[in-house]
Amino acid sequence: MAAPTLAEVARSAGVSPATASRVLNGSARTPAPDIAERVRKAAESLGYSPNAQAQGLAKSSSGLIGLIVHDIADPYFSAIARGVQAAAREEHKMVLLATTEGTPADELTAVAAFAARRAESIVIAGSRSTRLQDREGNALLAGELDRYCRNGGRVGVVGHPVIGASAPEGYHVVVVPNEDLAAELARELGAIHTGDFVIIAGPDGILTSDDRVRGFQRGLATAGLPPAEVVHTSFDRGGGHASGLKLAARIKAASTAESEIPRLCIFAVNDVMAIGAAAALRSEGLRIPQDASIAGFDDIETLRDFRPALSTVRLPLEEIGRLAAGRTGVDAASHVSGQVALRTSTASTP
Repeated sequence: MAAPTLAEVARSAGVSPATASRVLNGSARTPAPDIAERVRKAAESLGYSPNAQAQGLAKSSSGLIGLIVHDIADPYFSAIARGVQAAAREEHKMVLLATTEGTPADELTAVAAFAARRAESIVIAGSRSTRLQDREGNALLAGELDRYCRNGGRVGVVGHPVIGASAPEGYHVVVVPNEDLAAELARELGAIHTGDFVIIAGPDGILTSDDRVRGFQRGLATAGLPPAEVVHTSFDRGGGHASGLKLAARIKAASTAESEIPRLCIFAVNDVMAIGAAAALRSEGLRIPQDASIAGFDDIETLRDFRPALSTVRLPLEEIGRLAAGRTGVDAASHVSGQVALRTSTASTP
């Protein structure tokens, strides 16, 4: 089916093509609000994207890949970005980068900007959200991506599909087995740890965090252990640090009792949160793993210089980026695997 044209949008809205162009392409000469709204609704109903997006995508002539991450300073996202860049280089393409605050509304803005610049494909790396405040953003983002794919664009998403997106072609998801890997980590930690478990998690509704929490609890249950306490915080180093300070206070208070208190085993649902928690424990004079053991998830490159060596789940982050960029539109999904890596931070005999 041919992509809708500007002339068709103008005809549907009952205006001239020049007027439709001024509304959709950001001209300073804007028509009356009711006319502008009529044009936008016509474009929406027809699935039209401005700035000759459809024609440019159909010709695959721009040589651009758009990459959307939550925080490029986070080693998790920078590793994925390296994989995207490597795939782009092999195809002689250039990467455009957009960072967001981690909301679908911000991602929508980035997708629209990439589409306007005729990016041939878009990669979205970052957890999906089912939080109530993101419901409208999810719907708008899904609609924008569906139009983009219908007009010939290709989309690669890391982790979970964009909620509500339904494009039958040009859409690819790199599936990460977060729940199963977290369950495996819990089973292995349960075999060597005799104290209580605490999970430092992101906000409820962040799917990557939710999957890892659910998997870890399942792994503890499989090992015959009680569920871990879950502490929710922001899904970043700052959140890990704040939670680590609270846990440090608890550990220090318990240590004043006459009887020996078993060590806590802290699982942070990503490595940067684990690093923040470890820094907080140290700032309060606590030792790892002597006073508390700690584990993370992702195996980011920064861990090479972290001491004691952090137990984590190793993910092929650069390969994930390659798959998201290089296989967009080829298959509906591809799957990666990971591996538990127990290190000094969870040693059973400190």
